[in-house]
Amino acid sequence: MMQHIDVIGGSGFIGTRLVRRLQERPDCAVRIIDKVASATFPQLTSIADVREQATLTEQISAGATLINLAAEHRDDVQPRSLYDEVNVDGARNICAAARRKDVTTIVFTSSVAVYGFAPVDTDETGAIAPFNDYGRTKYEAEQVFTEWQRENPAERTLAIIRPTVVFGENNRGNVYNLLRQIASRAFVMVGPGTNRKSMAYVENVAAFIEHCTQLAPGIHIVNYIDKPDMTMNEFVCMVRQLLGKPARIGIRLPYTAGYLIGSVFDGIANLTGKRLAISSIRVRKFCSDSAFASSASRLAFVPPQTLREALTATVQHEFLNSRKSEQLFYSE
Repeated sequence: MMQHIDVIGGSGFIGTRLVRRLQERPDCAVRIIDKVASATFPQLTSIADVREQATLTEQISAGATLINLAAEHRDDVQPRSLYDEVNVDGARNICAAARRKDVTTIVFTSSVAVYGFAPVDTDETGAIAPFNDYGRTKYEAEQVFTEWQRENPAERTLAIIRPTVVFGENNRGNVYNLLRQIASRAFVMVGPGTNRKSMAYVENVAAFIEHCTQLAPGIHIVNYIDKPDMTMNEFVCMVRQLLGKPARIGIRLPYTAGYLIGSVFDGIANLTGKRLAISSIRVRKFCSDSAFASSASRLAFVPPQTLREALTATVQHEFLNSRKSEQLFYSE
């Protein structure tokens, strides 16, 4: 039986990898619904903004499985009202459209940001304590989708996926910036480097999203992480080895000094109105533990690649066998 899947926000980094996977399935008809056309799959794109309910409803296929990837997620979004308009009001509009189009399955990509600065190995039962508008609005959107599912719990499926930081080839987010610093010898370790970080490879995330389109009715909330977690010291040494360099850290800077520098850059950003690569919140995030536990294995999911394989592929693609003509995705 043919499964119709509409990927809302499918023109971005995760969406492009996901759509490529779905296209390989002979039993799947996939469409992208986004406010901009996909550079990779323009022929599959229908233009609609999640903030505009009428147009969104018109574009959603009757009875389709909906995957919602649309989000405002950067640390420095202006105006800040966009977080609520896109993440929360957008969720309400998607649910309204789902009711009208007889949709029974929604897969929503939330974020571990809903936990804030959480204890190590926080799982899906962890306390909700977001520290920014992104985490807050992601959790509020979860509640909107949960309300939709509970209207008809015997027939509706809701998968809420909370990925940790996602990396991979052609992404220009925080992990790439860190890899680039290590590759260019501009890297400075702030703090002792013993804090642990969870990561998720884009291809594995896309595979897990696809896996969740087949779940039974109910509410499924799952963190997504590619294990094992590494300390920052371990991560830097691994990346240097993959680049053919000695496995060492190099220059270190105390956390207090790094945070002070970040605060200075905050002031410069406020005065100039420019987005800068360094900020106090980024220093704090860099030096904090962000290591989570996941129940993904209980859903019988096996990731296509190990974390080491994923990092190897990313480092080789970006720094050893770079292909500059490929589409790039800019995100946090």
